[in-house]
Amino acid sequence: MEKRLLTPKEIAQATIDAGAGKAKLSVIHMIILGIFAGAFIGFGAQGAIIIGQTYATIDLGMSKFIFAAAFPVGLMLVVICGGELFTGNNLMVLGCLNCNYKVRDLLRNWVIVYSSNFAGSVILALLVANSDLMTGAAAEKAIAIANAKVAISFGAAVIRGILCNILVVLAVWMATGSRDIISKIFSCWFPIMLFVLCGYEHSVANMYFAPLGMFIGAPITWGQIWMKNLIPVTIGNIIGGAVIVPLSYYNVYIRTAKVSSDAEDGAEKV
Repeated sequence: MEKRLLTPKEIAQATIDAGAGKAKLSVIHMIILGIFAGAFIGFGAQGAIIIGQTYATIDLGMSKFIFAAAFPVGLMLVVICGGELFTGNNLMVLGCLNCNYKVRDLLRNWVIVYSSNFAGSVILALLVANSDLMTGAAAEKAIAIANAKVAISFGAAVIRGILCNILVVLAVWMATGSRDIISKIFSCWFPIMLFVLCGYEHSVANMYFAPLGMFIGAPITWGQIWMKNLIPVTIGNIIGGAVIVPLSYYNVYIRTAKVSSDAEDGAEKV
């Protein structure tokens, strides 16, 4: 019978193997896949804006759920179609801890992918802002989101970023353990829907939300976008996705297995 799901220990090893592949990508491939991933997340964000403004007058909780339900399409596109997403690549820390590649390889990937995600998000935001589609309630919704993004305090943005990327990397973790496309879709949908519904903050999504609102009239600046949102949210995303989850799972599923294996080898030698 075909195996449809990897165990957590197998997912940890598959994540390490995937990280090794990401560390070896050429710069041009990282740029292309990073731009795609930024645009993919932007597509999901745009869908959420449209559905959100359409049902803005119904029950507040249901309106938030409908908004959150549309957004995960972005990560589905990244996982299934192929893309390099900074927040998901925070899991590459597992491979560093396991000595499969060096810290400089990790940082090289993060810097190039983060920059490319930003480029892809802003390019899409520019195209949408000049498409004549952002009028009326849709424009009001996008402007309101952008204004709200820069109104969050630094500390709150960091905390929301931590909580967000715990869920994002767990979505990637689950998708890695899924063996068919339907399972990958559901693995992406539930955690990503949850972080949006709860109001957590995702740096790459905000690379689309905030510039789009600014391009169509929100009274905010690039300085505000970076200082009041992207920088604190990115810090939080790294803590949640590159520290809390990888360190915990490395100690549970990788380091423990190494210690047991070394103990067995020592016993055999004796």
